[in-house]
Amino acid sequence: MPPFILNSQNVFEYLISLNLCTKSEQVLSEIELKPAKNFNLLVTLPENRKFLVKQERHNPEGKTSGEFLLEWRIHDFVRTFPELSYLRPYFSEVLHFNADNSIIIFNYLDNYRDLMDFYVKKNLNLFPIKIANAVGNTLALVHRASMNSEAYGKFFQQNTYESSQRSPNLNRGLDRLTPEIFGKVPADGIKFFALYQRYDSLGQAIAQLINSLNPCCLTHNDLKLNNILVLLDWQEASDQNIVRFIDWERGNWGDPANDLGTLIASYLQIWLYSMVTGQSIAIEESLRLAATPLYVLQPSIRELVTAYLTHFPEILEYYPNFLPRVMQFCGLALITAIQAQLQYEKTFGNAGICMLQVAKSLLCRPETSIQSIFGVEVTQILPTNLSLA
Repeated sequence: MPPFILNSQNVFEYLISLNLCTKSEQVLSEIELKPAKNFNLLVTLPENRKFLVKQERHNPEGKTSGEFLLEWRIHDFVRTFPELSYLRPYFSEVLHFNADNSIIIFNYLDNYRDLMDFYVKKNLNLFPIKIANAVGNTLALVHRASMNSEAYGKFFQQNTYESSQRSPNLNRGLDRLTPEIFGKVPADGIKFFALYQRYDSLGQAIAQLINSLNPCCLTHNDLKLNNILVLLDWQEASDQNIVRFIDWERGNWGDPANDLGTLIASYLQIWLYSMVTGQSIAIEESLRLAATPLYVLQPSIRELVTAYLTHFPEILEYYPNFLPRVMQFCGLALITAIQAQLQYEKTFGNAGICMLQVAKSLLCRPETSIQSIFGVEVTQILPTNLSLA
């Protein structure tokens, strides 16, 4: 039997069947196709009610990747354990999930915008401390709520789907440069792989980091700035309720250092992608001439980590090497970003070379990288009541 495929003609019939709207509302409603990798429809009903209706795209065999199943698992996890209900205001709002047809429906939160879009609208030169503080608080809340819980970990073991059984492919084919790869990647890709493999210590650091993965709490595993929503009137709202984490397709029982490192890497990419590059400009000079200098981002990066540690100080007791591992996961996230750019844009220029150099420093020299990234000694990042001793 072929899968049911949503479109702008049948979406109202589908919503009516779920009692999410009525036939009389259909006449006064609007539909907007939202460009995305999945099929996304924004449905606006009377009284400004809005639904985001999403369906995964099917391959020629009629199958999907199963990402929405993993997204739903996170929301199901919070619903399964009532003591975690206080986390729900920090996530997206799911109204319906249809596993057979890979359809998921959310309340569309038009009083929010994604954090990367917020920064872009501010011309990438305004990074309010209050927002970074709220992001750090919220991430600490999620990690701390589930840390080292046998029951929660068992939930993810028992609710494992085919698309999540594979361990994260964090090194993404970086092991060795083989003849077969020359026909699969563009010339710039060969340049990246060749440069990467000149650094034996980099490959060793990545292998050691992956082998040291320590799944111990609920993690997002793709916590970039565009997967965070910030309230439009964040300046008037309380600090605790201005951000939400969305797009949990990679959410799982994972390593908290990965989330924090990925988030810091997302900030660093604003700096790295704004570099002035050229054949005659040294890497150090390119970094210094960036349109969004690192020192503009550092107060937010520091506040993010300090807020996280303030609200989850136990993480340093569980894992005394937590901050160096955060730096390493940050470096790994930068390498993943380079690979994504190669995959979709087929480019690896001077900016990519600079990013690889920064990633190498983070992965191979995490302790000394802390001061470079934060702009202060590690003791100044820690809340006043904490120390590394």
